[in-house]
Amino acid sequence: MSRAFVFPGQGAQAIGMGRDLAEAYPAARAVFEEVDSALGESLSNLIWSGDADELTLTRNAQPALMATSIAALRALEAEGIIVSEHAAYVAGHSLGEYSALVAAGSLTIADAARLLRIRGEAMQSAVPVGVGAMAALLGLGFEDAKEVAEEAAQGQVCQAANDNDPGQVVVSGHKEAVDRALEIAKAKGAKRAMLLPVSAPFHCDLMKPAARVMAEALDDVEIEAPSVPVIANVTASPVNDSKLIRSLLVDQITGSVRWRESVGRMVELGVTEIWEIGAGKALSGMIRRIEKSIATRSVGTAADVVAAKEEL
Repeated sequence: MSRAFVFPGQGAQAIGMGRDLAEAYPAARAVFEEVDSALGESLSNLIWSGDADELTLTRNAQPALMATSIAALRALEAEGIIVSEHAAYVAGHSLGEYSALVAAGSLTIADAARLLRIRGEAMQSAVPVGVGAMAALLGLGFEDAKEVAEEAAQGQVCQAANDNDPGQVVVSGHKEAVDRALEIAKAKGAKRAMLLPVSAPFHCDLMKPAARVMAEALDDVEIEAPSVPVIANVTASPVNDSKLIRSLLVDQITGSVRWRESVGRMVELGVTEIWEIGAGKALSGMIRRIEKSIATRSVGTAADVVAAKEEL
């Protein structure tokens, strides 16, 4: 059986996530402590007992979700489940790619936390609040959604940002253009088309200022070759080269998250089981809609870790 470990992106955050992992596994607690130290603040307090709206802020959600994912991974490692031995590939959805890179030994926890704080702030400040928007188009394929976005742009930015699964594509860009996309999508037969509660238009050309910030930030960070190949968001292909990883992380800021293709690529590469490691179960749902033959497992709590150990 060939297995991949994947890591969730923004939207999976919830107050209390990872707390039972930290209580049950010293190695998991150490992850949160390392993130707190790297950021110079107690992000763990916010994660475990803070305000949900504050946790949802991009600057907080991004490092918080990475911390929770890696805490779950360290708990698995404490039970003898090691990435290089038990996973053939790793991947992550948007910010989850940073978690995947930590899992594969390419980035340190501290560097990932600092990069995600910079990334979150840069993405938030790239576009004034209210200027941009994102919307989910349900029931349209990627090519149809791309056509919707192109028709809606009318001189503004409107792009297919997330190709999540065969029936869910997210478009991103100027608010007026995204509003037009909602109407065009409905006319083209979308089952539903709805604005998303996000603070900025991610993964489109409006994020170019954030991409420049990340290029500078990544220049200052050591990136090692991963212990297992990482399926990159923007290419939907495995990557081992640290220089290429660095440039792809910059491209990822404005590029589409090619999740449907990434899962399809893992299937082509022989993956038969995918574990979602961290908060929530959103990726597992997408994976099942992309490829019904793939077995999925969510590992986000101490009980999930024990269950995974027992099954192996």
